[in-house]
Parts: sequence; structure tokens; C-alpha cells
Amino acid sequence: MAHPDGSIPFFPPEHLELLRARGHPCGWETGDVLMWEGGRPTELVLLEKGLVKVTAESSNGYTSVLAVRGPDELLGELSCVDGRPRSATVTALEPVRGTVVTADHFRRLLTERGALALAVLRSVTERLRDSDRLRAEHGAYPAVVRVARVLLELAHRYGAPPKGTPRPLEVRITQQELAGAAGASRETVVRALRLLQAEGWVALGRGRMMVTAPEQLAAWADCAEVRP
Repeated sequence: MAHPDGSIPFFPPEHLELLRARGHPCGWETGDVLMWEGGRPTELVLLEKGLVKVTAESSNGYTSVLAVRGPDELLGELSCVDGRPRSATVTALEPVRGTVVTADHFRRLLTERGALALAVLRSVTERLRDSDRLRAEHGAYPAVVRVARVLLELAHRYGAPPKGTPRPLEVRITQQELAGAAGASRETVVRALRLLQAEGWVALGRGRMMVTAPEQLAAWADCAEVRP
């Protein structure tokens, strides 16, 4: 089954069942930290339900939102492979359920199951490509366009239509989190969202945003002028 954005999941059902069989279920509430930056990599999490944000702290105290992750994605697998401290903090954006697998069990599975190891490699490769693309866009596009592109990507990957309204896509993210993901200040994000609201493409709620006209917003973001 494809994800909401049309992409094919990295882990087929048989791989997910392998991970579940070697782990145990666990749950977290909104705001709970699943993993701390700098922590020991003793386990990873297969996310089953809900969304989390992945953040990193810079030396000047600025928090960057590196990614938002959803169901059927792995959290903390890289540190479990190389044994180095966690490179980011993972926090629940809403009530979350997942399967916790110890690092030892995970490494053993990768040794025993070549197809699973290849799927993990594909997942890591795709995340690296996404990271490279975002870095390129940060230098190429004005902040308002970056905000629009990040919001669209989150909406298509993880957004859900509210009850009774099949078209709009709701994203559970705050303005500060969107600023970190887009590489912009919160003030810049406020101005960008004000513009997008005026066009009727975005609506705001408490701790969430709604992309009300995804096709129009995507067309505008695609045609926006690139920096010289």
C-alpha cells in the first residue's frame, strides 16, 4: 500500500512483522521524548501510529526540526548500527504507539535477513536525498517559498483530512516547528503564513495548520522565482 503522498513504503508487511516479533509494544503521550540527542543507542522504535518530530540543538541554542516521521518508519536505527550517541531528539507530536526493538536484536536481524538490511539501506538513502534537497532549497528559494514547500510536503506525507472535509489536509505542527523545518525565523514564518492565508491556501489552528488548497499552493510554490 502506498503512503498518502503516493510513495511506496520501504518496509513490506513481512519486514514489519519481523521487527514486531523481536520487540515489545510501547506508547507515548503528546510531548513525551522517545529519544534524547546524545543518548546511548540501546534500542530503536518502529513507529506504528502517530507523528513525531526529530530535532537537533545547535551550539547557540537554536532548535532545528530535521524531520517529521510517521507510521511504519524507523527511529534511531543509525545509532543502533554504528553505536554512536543519538544525533537528534525525537518527540511525540500526538499520542504515539510503536514497537521497541533492542539494538542487539536489530543488528542480529540485519545479519540474518539481507532483504531487511537492504530495505533499511533504502530508507536511509532516501532520507539523505531529502536532506540534500532541503539544503539546496534553503539557498535557492526565499523564506516564504521554503515555508510553503515544507508545509506541502508534510501535508502530502502525513496530513489527514478533517472529518466531513475530504479536500483540506491538516498538519499537526506549530509555527515554531515549521520555522525550524524551513530554516527561517518565527517572524518570517508568521509573515509567510499571513500571505498564504490571504490567498486562501492555508488556515491556522492551535498547534496545527490546514492546507485548504494544496493544488493552488503547489502551483505557486513550483512557479516561484528562484534566487539568482
